[in-house]
Amino acid sequence: MQETTRTIQLAPSLMTMDLDQFKEQISFLNNKVNLYHIDIMDGHFVPNISLSPWFIEQTRKISDLPMSAHLMVTDAPFWVQQLIDVKCEMICMPAEVSNGVAFRLIDQIHDAGLKAGMVINPETPVDTLLPYIDLLDKITVMTVDPGFAGQRFLAGCLDKITQLRQLREEKGYGYEIEMDGSTNKAHWKMIADSNPDVYVIGRSGLFGLTDNIESSWQQMVSEYEECTGFKFDNGR
Repeated sequence: MQETTRTIQLAPSLMTMDLDQFKEQISFLNNKVNLYHIDIMDGHFVPNISLSPWFIEQTRKISDLPMSAHLMVTDAPFWVQQLIDVKCEMICMPAEVSNGVAFRLIDQIHDAGLKAGMVINPETPVDTLLPYIDLLDKITVMTVDPGFAGQRFLAGCLDKITQLRQLREEKGYGYEIEMDGSTNKAHWKMIADSNPDVYVIGRSGLFGLTDNIESSWQQMVSEYEECTGFKFDNGR
């Protein structure tokens, strides 16, 4: 019997969608998912270049869902201001380059009425966030090396999710915990056991399952339920 008490949030990574089916896929997902995950890469922090604040503006023409920007950039202050200008609801910065500007950027985001998050890459420990963890609205744990879709899943990173959940319960912090990287049939059970609040899902877990977004969605739900023992419930 499937348990029905756990609700998750699902955030499709729009970098991995089929751009030739952009409107069709977004229109379908608008009624299915909780928010959209927008990867912004500068070609320096990671070797790839992807999406931009302009992409958020274009997506808003066909969606009212919240946008969560995942910055993979070396110049965080520049990109934070760009995202504030387009009123991106959640701005998640790379912890690895935020030392020295973290408090200022978090305050800047909050002063604009938006939410502030941090992302930790596989080699980055949770302790890096401790000086300002109480100010964060979300913490994203990377379970793959960042920058490209299809990277190897790093199961050891799931321990950080467990650590962050325990810390939140002990200290009463308010951040959400998000995992990002290779969310698919091979890893649903491990990920569910670590129990993040938000699942970022991309090509291997959704967009690449079939050539049709509706059938891909149905297959994703079926695989989630089969692997985890939970009935799929994201509150929509």
